[in-house]
Amino acid sequence: MIHADVRTSILITLLLLLIAQVFFNPVLLSAIFALIILCLFFSFREESKAVSKIWTFALTILALATIYFRYQSFIGIEAGVAVLSTFLFAKALETKNKRDVIILFNFALFVGASSFLYSQSIWMAIVILLCLFSCLIGLYRLQTSEFKQLQNQSSALKTDAKHVGKFLILALPFFILLFIFFPRLPPLWHIPIPEQKSVTGMSDSMSPGDIAQLSQSSSLAFRIIGNMNKLPSRNELYWRAMVLDQYDGRTWTRSFVNQQPVFTNTISRKVKQGFDYQYLAADSRVMWIMGLEKSISKDPQYQLKQDWSITPVRQIVRNQPVTLQWLGDAQLQGQGLSTPNLLEKINTQIPEQLDEQSRQFALEIFQQSGQLPDQYVHNILQWYKRNGFVYTLTPGLLGENRIDEFLFQSRQGFCEHYASSFAMLMRYVGIPARIVIGYQGGQLALDRASWEVRQLDAHAWTEVQLNGKWQRIDPTAIIAPQRIDGGMQNYIENDRSILGNKEQKWKYRQFSMMKNMRIWSDYASYQWQSKIVGYDAEKQQSWLSKLGLKTAYASTLILLSSILLVVILYFTWIYYSNRQHGSAYERVIQRFSQQLEGPLRKQPAETFFTWMHRLADLIEEDEHRIFIQTAEHYQQQRFSMAQNDQKIKQFKGMLKTCASALKNKRKHLS
Repeated sequence: MIHADVRTSILITLLLLLIAQVFFNPVLLSAIFALIILCLFFSFREESKAVSKIWTFALTILALATIYFRYQSFIGIEAGVAVLSTFLFAKALETKNKRDVIILFNFALFVGASSFLYSQSIWMAIVILLCLFSCLIGLYRLQTSEFKQLQNQSSALKTDAKHVGKFLILALPFFILLFIFFPRLPPLWHIPIPEQKSVTGMSDSMSPGDIAQLSQSSSLAFRIIGNMNKLPSRNELYWRAMVLDQYDGRTWTRSFVNQQPVFTNTISRKVKQGFDYQYLAADSRVMWIMGLEKSISKDPQYQLKQDWSITPVRQIVRNQPVTLQWLGDAQLQGQGLSTPNLLEKINTQIPEQLDEQSRQFALEIFQQSGQLPDQYVHNILQWYKRNGFVYTLTPGLLGENRIDEFLFQSRQGFCEHYASSFAMLMRYVGIPARIVIGYQGGQLALDRASWEVRQLDAHAWTEVQLNGKWQRIDPTAIIAPQRIDGGMQNYIENDRSILGNKEQKWKYRQFSMMKNMRIWSDYASYQWQSKIVGYDAEKQQSWLSKLGLKTAYASTLILLSSILLVVILYFTWIYYSNRQHGSAYERVIQRFSQQLEGPLRKQPAETFFTWMHRLADLIEEDEHRIFIQTAEHYQQQRFSMAQNDQKIKQFKGMLKTCASALKNKRKHLS
């Protein structure tokens, strides 16, 4: 029968593994695991037999079927870890004896480590470390359960956790030394990339309302690492994702032209000299690098496209920062297209038989502007400014003629509404225009050494081709200049009406609370990613070089020497700890015994009372009594709660008298 304390550890371990994987497993699979934990709880509580084999078999088959229908395979990261977890929970249902429990806890350690294939975040690490702790407590309880006295569950857990915690603390220095100095080896095998595509952030299409919905989330989008003093002013912080240049009346999408790669040697730097910085995505599955406008990647694994977007050469999942170079006012010397007119055709294309009122309006303003593109752009922006447009996250739904309804009826919209309508007003008069999506602004991080850009900073703006060059024109800067100059986070705090009129106070309170929680959470995650997960061979070599360790032999020597030093310190600490924790009486007895000849010394298995009587038998009766009195004094004082220096001094005097008696006996015999 499994001890109650061990059963508790089994339930806690399985629950922690379920928590670690609940956001990655199919919902039905997580429900099956929860049902198994519930069955084990009632089974353990009633101290009945294990769950029947029929139930175990049925739940296992159902779990495997769920995995196969979800992933169409049992091979791969998600499917493989899910299968391992299924077998672990099935094993828990049939655990009956000590051997089964040992297998279960060791199997749980392996499944816990496998969960890092889902995520290497700090929160996953915390849950897995708690799972490790629970497994070690379970294994410890398995060895001590037969010798323990009855205790309630809370006090037993506290006691066992204290013992296991001591073991882990003693092992911690060895772990730190191995982490710092042990060579960081390259992967021994290739892990297939997860097929899960659901990520939070930008997509390669845009419909009215998409970015407004995204901007209601305060989750981190990416982090910029580098010299924060070199960043442009906030109103110039446009983090470019990609260009959308095809519009069907409902949705903006990318054309194949802008997805063609270009070589960085076709870039001309004319005005500013840029600087280097690093981009670290919050979700490594995002396929686009959100670089500062006119940036290129210094990593050969990433390539520049015709629209200045940056994407990986091949699909990868990477938690490491990507080094980028900002080029300032750089220009592409040539688009590299065999048909230059194709770009103009794409960027002036308009859907047929839609938004007739907007077309007529654009032609009228264009005529009033003397058919001068620069003047026309200025007049349209001023028209937006004078006609009561409202910047809001809740603009409402638009019908079939979306541009007409927005410009002449609702006049309430978010950045994508303004960018989309402005681009079409340009196209109606033959001026090439396109939409750029990405992020704008951001906030300085808590460490003041990095820049955080959140989903609420998602933004869309327009690029217009004037005088042969693409120029950024952001209509949002006319409607809501505070959004661009101060950032979206400050704008919401200063003007809560942007959240909508209904439930405005509750929405703001929820937004503010979630934002503050995520700021600290993201900062902790960043430190974990950069200092622990990101500690690769390059960073290790850089850190060791600062210590003067240039070769692998030197670092290995330091590692072995440090481990040896820790071992020596442990043994020294144990030795002096035992001496300090021994009572004053025992130290006095030990010194007294060392003064005697070998046969007269106290034997390891001999009690002090027996030893004193043995020594008393060796001398005459007139000195016999002092040994008996010393033994009685020790028995009275050794376990007394009222020990004091005076009693110990008296005990020393009695032993001194015993030593004199033995010395006199030895002289008499000689």
